[in-house]
Amino acid sequence: MCGRVYIKTSLEELVRNFAFAERGAIDALGNRFPRYNGAPTLDYPIIIRDMVREPDIMGPVFASARWGLMPAWMKPGGRPPPINARCEGIGTNGLFRSAYRSRRCLVPINGFFEWKDIFGTGKNKQPYAIAMADGSPFALAGIWETRRDNDIEIRSFAIVTCEPNEMMAQIHDRMPVVLHREDYERWLSPEPDPNDLMKPFPAELMTMWPIGRNVGSPKNDTADIIDPIDPDPIDPDPEPTLI
Repeated sequence: MCGRVYIKTSLEELVRNFAFAERGAIDALGNRFPRYNGAPTLDYPIIIRDMVREPDIMGPVFASARWGLMPAWMKPGGRPPPINARCEGIGTNGLFRSAYRSRRCLVPINGFFEWKDIFGTGKNKQPYAIAMADGSPFALAGIWETRRDNDIEIRSFAIVTCEPNEMMAQIHDRMPVVLHREDYERWLSPEPDPNDLMKPFPAELMTMWPIGRNVGSPKNDTADIIDPIDPDPIDPDPEPTLI
């Protein structure tokens, strides 16, 4: 599961950090970043393989997309659009198959969040921020679709997930697919099934730390969201107070 991300730079700095991609039509996103508590249904800059120069020159380009995959055939108002796509079976699942084979994308971020179920009850969860150990921005593997709504083309995406690495396994049983920079081009290529790229990222290159529970509401979107804390111990079955 990957249900929250953060981008702690301006849009301009994010584009500079991924300078191999053309800028594309993302100016409308400019005043929405930094975004320290990014939730689904919001619009994000992603990198897709598209026309960059005429005639027929394809390459990586930034595009704007909404988090939550909505294929053209999916009826609005039904089940919520999936925000994640499990790598197991992504090539055969009818919801993801077409996008995986021909519409893969990169989702550039500075980090993501995950919640640890402390006592296995689902009631007390400690949120963690996860990032690169060296603090550098990175890209998650994604897939994207387009649909038309009132003659407006809407692009959407989902983040691909896999089994956790040793670090992530301490807090959750899934993690997003984090791609090495040398694999960006291949993930965006016309290759129909780069399945060997969908694997846990090396734990030694990542870091994680506990953060405050105010991250639970997307309305809280300030820089202190990602500040580390010393989590308070939580008693799963506290003794009643005697008066």
